[in-house]
Amino acid sequence: MTAKSHYPGKKSHQGTSLELFTEEDILKIDHATIDILSTFGVQVSDKEGLEAFKKAGCEVNMETMMVKIPEWLVRKSLATAPSKFYLYGREEKNTLEQEHKGRVHFTCFGTGIQVCRYLGNGQYKTTDSDETDLANCAKLVDWAENVDYFSLPVSARNWAGKGAQDVHEMLTSLKNTSKHFHHIDPVAENVKFYWDLAVAYYGGDAKMAKEKPLFSMLVCPTSPLELSHNAAQVIMQGAKYGVPVNVLSMAMAGGSSSVFLAGTLVTHNAEVLAGIVLSQIVAPGAPVWYGSSTTTFDLKRGTAPVGSPELGLISAAVAKLGQYYGLPVFVAGV
Repeated sequence: MTAKSHYPGKKSHQGTSLELFTEEDILKIDHATIDILSTFGVQVSDKEGLEAFKKAGCEVNMETMMVKIPEWLVRKSLATAPSKFYLYGREEKNTLEQEHKGRVHFTCFGTGIQVCRYLGNGQYKTTDSDETDLANCAKLVDWAENVDYFSLPVSARNWAGKGAQDVHEMLTSLKNTSKHFHHIDPVAENVKFYWDLAVAYYGGDAKMAKEKPLFSMLVCPTSPLELSHNAAQVIMQGAKYGVPVNVLSMAMAGGSSSVFLAGTLVTHNAEVLAGIVLSQIVAPGAPVWYGSSTTTFDLKRGTAPVGSPELGLISAAVAKLGQYYGLPVFVAGV
């Protein structure tokens, strides 16, 4: 079975492109990914997620939490995942179309935990970021025409350890920008609170909140090859509420994945596809991004350099994979 005929919009194209990989290269990565998913599997550290995969026809070991996903289910899930969906803000002018091979949009990306405060006379002081800093960033992005939607750039550290920090960060963001809010640090146990805030904005109209989502969420599989409890729950709850979910792998070549970029692309692809399959099991047609912040690993400093040449190569490959699967793509890092 080939993937060519399964994904809507595959042949459509807008704008310019950078072709670093042939279709044969992409097919090799796709086939290797299917082999990993169907023969080795992924770890799903969430009981509800395991049950969902099992009910959908996967081979599940409840003790080891390993899930083997058959090729037919991967292909079916990719066929139901939409190639286009919309992000909404509090003002209609800020509605964005997220489309397979569509136009490029930009957002801020973080999340930082400290800011530099100007004291005057050329003096600065580094302090923990707080809710006021987050509000100011949201207002700045609201003004900036070159930033299309708002992601969490700094953390409200004044709420750290007090509970529901992530909920306060969402509320502060929604209050201070009329653009769409992309929650990149969601907590599974609090997704219902995010949803309640969105429903409240629409005057208690849950149908409208689902049709025009004010927020979306980002989750990262744990490399190599795991969907954590938090990731699985955010994916499933996002699908349930119709909230777009960005399944974004942050593998590090030479650290949490193969030192070879091709091998890293295979495990990256397996992690993202596993999350997308879970979303489509729960709610066929649930909006998802094919996401990446995968880069290399700096063995000397023990860091993940998101400005490295390798990240650029990986992002180009990820874009091709997302296009091949007919999905909107999100890549992070410059």
